[in-house]
Amino acid sequence: MKLHNKVAVITGAGSGMGKEIAKLFSQEGAKVVLADIAEGPLNDVVKQITESGGKATGVVANVVKEEDIQNLINIAVDTFGSLDVLVNNAGIMDKMTAAADVTDELWERVFAVNVNGPMRAIRKALPIMIKQGHGVIINTASVGGLFGSRAGAAYTASKHAVVGLTKNVGFQYANLGIRCNAIAPGGVETNIGADMADIDMSALGMQRAMVGMGVNPRTGQPNEIAKVALFLASDDASFVNGTVITADAGWTAY
Repeated sequence: MKLHNKVAVITGAGSGMGKEIAKLFSQEGAKVVLADIAEGPLNDVVKQITESGGKATGVVANVVKEEDIQNLINIAVDTFGSLDVLVNNAGIMDKMTAAADVTDELWERVFAVNVNGPMRAIRKALPIMIKQGHGVIINTASVGGLFGSRAGAAYTASKHAVVGLTKNVGFQYANLGIRCNAIAPGGVETNIGADMADIDMSALGMQRAMVGMGVNPRTGQPNEIAKVALFLASDDASFVNGTVITADAGWTAY
């Protein structure tokens, strides 16, 4: 088992990539502490894992709230005694809104979830990992954080920020036994678009942002991203730090 007796915290674990990461980590021996804002789906994932013989705890948490992040990490340490792996997976989209039409509310909401949430979780986790002399942090970025137009302005900027945060933490804490990497998925079949009501379908919105979709070889499955996360969390990736692994079937290689 690649994660035998490791303790992993995973946000956005109620569905999609987070759910598959939680299940795979558990199968590989990790004790998982799962967070999601949606209690029902979260409980379902915890039930699936525990009924399969795994050890899982669910924590209803909104990553926008500092107190929820504090509580989440505290529960992980209090329940299982350590924090070995942190997966910052929770994220939202931005309705494909072009820069001229971005409202303060939309911009701040996207950054609150996609950037502030991971920052606060990392800030809370680092002292624990430093004290124990090891730790792995995995952030869910996006190909939108590597290129200019895979979404609207807010999402694109937020995922660029996640990439920058990843690289900074990876280098700054490398000598303390901590690795920090990100995964940049391409199009993956998840429910991240569930909050995409009133999507901007204008010439400068969805139409412009998706102009390159014709060269996308295929969309991915959440379990394919989970396998990348497992690699990064395990000792197989001991020499991988401060970088971003793109998983997009070759979309951005064109």
